Amino acid sequence: MKEMKVLLVDDEKEFVKSLSERMQIRDVQSKVAYGGDEALQTMNEELPDVMVLDLKMPGMDGMELLRRTKKAFPGVQIVMLTGHGSKQDEQEARRLGAFEYLRKPVSITDLMKTVSAAYKSKFEDAMTAATFAEAGDFETARSFNKSK
Repeated sequence: MKEMKVLLVDDEKEFVKSLSERMQIRDVQSKVAYGGDEALQTMNEELPDVMVLDLKMPGMDGMELLRRTKKAFPGVQIVMLTGHGSKQDEQEARRLGAFEYLRKPVSITDLMKTVSAAYKSKFEDAMTAATFAEAGDFETARSFNKSK
């Protein structure tokens, strides 16, 4: 597999910088965006495999960025990471296609396990869709990719 690329999106600058440094120590390539618009611009330049996304941010919140990302870049796996979410927020995020919903504080070990699982799932999903396509079931392959 290729090297994993992670986009960290959070308006808490010190937190997200520290998180990026901790990921890079673990040989994970990460970029940082401090809001939804910046994240979309970053994804237009270089698409990440996994996005770690805060829920509550000024301007475009995490839920809206989740919606837009899944519409424009459905292959990006999204891990929600928030200290302010409710059970309803979690249900909505999962409905919109979030891979996982974690609450702060979370250990770097647990976060890295989740990010790695999201990355692995991205490739498993692509392989499953390719298998359907190879078998001539293009409709299932297309619908499988859209649902992820």
